[in-house]
Amino acid sequence: MAVLSNAVKAEHGHTHSSISNSGGSYLMKRVLMLLANGVEPMEMAAFTDVLGWANLLGDHPVELVNAGLRRKIVTTFGLTLNPSFLLSDLDLSSFDALALPGGFEPSGFYEEALSEPFLTTIRHFVEVGKPVASVCVSSVCLGVAGVLRDRNATTYHQEGGKRKNQLLETGARFVDRPVVVDDQIITSSGPGTATEVAFVLLEKLTSVENAAFIRKKMRFATPDRDWYETPQVP
Repeated sequence: MAVLSNAVKAEHGHTHSSISNSGGSYLMKRVLMLLANGVEPMEMAAFTDVLGWANLLGDHPVELVNAGLRRKIVTTFGLTLNPSFLLSDLDLSSFDALALPGGFEPSGFYEEALSEPFLTTIRHFVEVGKPVASVCVSSVCLGVAGVLRDRNATTYHQEGGKRKNQLLETGARFVDRPVVVDDQIITSSGPGTATEVAFVLLEKLTSVENAAFIRKKMRFATPDRDWYETPQVP
């Protein structure tokens, strides 16, 4: 984790003078973000920014590590990225949560997102009871991994219900809401929900108070009850 100067923290109104509690220093929370070829940049950026701000200004240190199956990927809309690590080089037990941005089928997203290395990683985090935060169609990957059976979940959904039906076929209970939380699994309905997913993940990793503090610093309003209860397809 980079050491940030007091001047940088002061510029952003950092009020947490230490990262300790009565039991000593908080342990670093490490989040693994899987990047498949064809990933959606906005959904990836939500995790990068929210968790990055949390590491900069929050009362718990948070590290986001991104990894993929190859050294270079091309996102939806053509942005070229170099994942920091290959998934095969990482020790999954060293992470506290998993983040899964979605992507576009025409961009080849599912070729890697539904590959066995990705599915095995998803199963690992669910089996050990660690948070898994997915955005948009990446919940389909959770379903294919077999971790949504008899769980509430959502996904990107339009009239005709292609993605909804994919989710139902895996045994999930489809809930037509922007963000759905079932125990440690977070699913959502599209790019516009990505920051909310990231804040829910931050809350699970740290605290309600810390997530609210970062939300305020980033100038993100808390959605009202109507937002959370609005169906995606009337």
